[in-house]
Amino acid sequence: MADTKPDSKPDPNILTYNVPAVAEYYAALNYLTPCERLLFDQYLQSGMAILDLGVGGGRTTAYLSPIAGRYVGVDYAPEMIAACRKKFPRREFEVGNAADLSRFTSSTFDAVVMAFNGIDYVTPDESRLRALREIRRVLKPEGILIFSSHNPRSIWVRASWNPQRVRGIAETIVGSNSVLFRPLLWSLTAVRVILAGVQSVLHSLRRAARRLPTQTFWQGQGYWMDPAHGGLKTHLAVPERVQRELGGLGYQLLRVLGDDYPLVSRPCVTDWYYYVFSKTGATGET
Repeated sequence: MADTKPDSKPDPNILTYNVPAVAEYYAALNYLTPCERLLFDQYLQSGMAILDLGVGGGRTTAYLSPIAGRYVGVDYAPEMIAACRKKFPRREFEVGNAADLSRFTSSTFDAVVMAFNGIDYVTPDESRLRALREIRRVLKPEGILIFSSHNPRSIWVRASWNPQRVRGIAETIVGSNSVLFRPLLWSLTAVRVILAGVQSVLHSLRRAARRLPTQTFWQGQGYWMDPAHGGLKTHLAVPERVQRELGGLGYQLLRVLGDDYPLVSRPCVTDWYYYVFSKTGATGET
């Protein structure tokens, strides 16, 4: 979601998010990451009033709406909201801007969720800060904000492969009961591990070549173009910067968890972080 004040030029990101094919892509997603499931289970309680901000195609709706006393999904792309209403006709969805939640009275929601790095696409900085202030305003005292944000220093791509796929190939070739099954499985596994390692190194070198020369990497905060869907202007910040920014706006940090959970997060490996903040009385706002 991003700033679209009447007297300003439309955010270029909305031109991408409002493409029907892009909305269909997000509407087809129906999972939670292990990290999201853990944080939702720990910090969201049955009966809460939940604002799902930057709801996209409703990826989180199937999980959040059944536990909510009131559930509202908001996105600034009409195509996304149309997709949500088609998937969940009995749920409440509205076209709206993260930087302007004036349709909601203060202290309305127990929790605001902004998943899939939605806050990173609220540009420019003034709009992101305005959105965070608006979120704080609509949260009840000690209300919970859960969101994720890209890590600008992520340059190392973890090696990954699917052991079940390798096993399936071995079973197809010789059968699981064959005396040759285990030697073949070990051989195929070794080859796949080596290939995954080579791919990891190559992808990491390409990512390092793009990111290391940027001020965003070294300063720990800034912008670059995300190549997804043809290019999206994206804000990134390391956890220290995120905590400092939200602390100054009247939030208290409760938890930071890498998207690669249950693996251990690493500063130059984790692609993005999930944050849990609570609303405090640190500012004069209500």
